[in-house]
Amino acid sequence: MKVTEHLSKNIDKTLFSVEILPPLKGKSIRSIYDILDPIMEFKPAFVDVTYHREEYVYKKRENGLLEKFSIRKRPGTVSICAAILNHYNVDPVPHIICGGFSKEETENALIELSYLGIDNLLLLRGDAIKSESAFEPHYGGHKFALDLVQQVSNMNRGVYLDEELQEVTPSDFCFGVAGYPEKHFEAPNLKTDLRYLKMKVDAGAQFIVTQMFFDNKKYFEFVEKCKENGINVPIIPGLKSVTTKKQTTILPKIFHVDLPEDLADAIDKCKNDKEVKELGIEWCTNQSIELKKAGVPCLHYYTMGNAETTCRIAKKVF
Repeated sequence: MKVTEHLSKNIDKTLFSVEILPPLKGKSIRSIYDILDPIMEFKPAFVDVTYHREEYVYKKRENGLLEKFSIRKRPGTVSICAAILNHYNVDPVPHIICGGFSKEETENALIELSYLGIDNLLLLRGDAIKSESAFEPHYGGHKFALDLVQQVSNMNRGVYLDEELQEVTPSDFCFGVAGYPEKHFEAPNLKTDLRYLKMKVDAGAQFIVTQMFFDNKKYFEFVEKCKENGINVPIIPGLKSVTTKKQTTILPKIFHVDLPEDLADAIDKCKNDKEVKELGIEWCTNQSIELKKAGVPCLHYYTMGNAETTCRIAKKVF
């Protein structure tokens, strides 16, 4: 079932969903099941699976020169999605990113997903790799998420890259894009960010999943500004609980989000990470309860490979 169908069939109910990471290379699919097994108690409407592009490392050769190698630490997004669909009969939502794909590779990946019966996508530009100071598109690939949205929209209309194809079958993907209540860090301001988000919705995006946030006021204000700008698709809030003191610096740095003063001060008073974890669960639970009372379409949790905190929050909210 498509994400939009889940939402429309449960219009008076707040759904539950999660995002998971593929396991590190060398791990088995069992590591995914270990995360999802306890989560299934709460009947997630769908499960997002992130995609991780290649990274580059340099290894010294016998002659002393450095040789560049491409590695992918967390492969398997497509096969994990197939496993989730087969093992749990839950709709997977693979992330499709610009970085690391040519347009043709993107098209082929989408065709494979369609063959597998996977009809939901989350379309993202993706981040720059560690060796790049800014995002660089793959050779022959897309530079912006909008370009990716347009490619999938074209396929849904039966327009493929090869214009000479005949009697093609249009794809039937339901796809969403990311939204940033605190604006994308590369956007000069929120107004500009919303303009680009509107362009993606106008090009066919059917739902929005937000970056994590720790102040519900920012989400509510974001939703209102979206409406003012003619963005009327469902906006799903993304949530995460803080679990360590270190995350008070890591999360703002990596995800470009603010921690409210009350939360940061409370974490600072914690004696250890165990206390931080309990505080983070309580904070995220309170966020979730308030959002659910406000009638949000779905609560989407970034598990970061940790099922325990998500399950503890879900038990209090759902």
